[in-house]
Amino acid sequence: MMLLVGVLSGCAQNPASAGVDVSVEEAQRLWQNKEAIIIDVRTPGEYRDGHIPGVVNIPLDELEKRMNEVPKDKKVVLICRTGNRSAQGTQLLRSKGLQNVFNSTGGMSTWKGPVEK
Repeated sequence: MMLLVGVLSGCAQNPASAGVDVSVEEAQRLWQNKEAIIIDVRTPGEYRDGHIPGVVNIPLDELEKRMNEVPKDKKVVLICRTGNRSAQGTQLLRSKGLQNVFNSTGGMSTWKGPVEK
């Protein structure tokens, strides 16, 4: 089923993403139940236009140098606009040894939870 979700979301083209993708609905559930934190990897402008309340913004192009801000003892879900940049960020962080990082497929374009500006 997870592979089917990946194929339908367009993320299965990269085998490295297998097992690291979560739906935006699952990301919201994990966040609301305080089972995971979310990090928004969009640009500061996109973040200002509307973001999940309390979620930290670490743009993808700053992620590697700001890795120390990513918790190592909690589940972390990265989110962007559609799931492409967050997939890249997830792959980057996992390649650096952070195995608790997951990609939210669909991103903010399909987020149904609270948003603040």
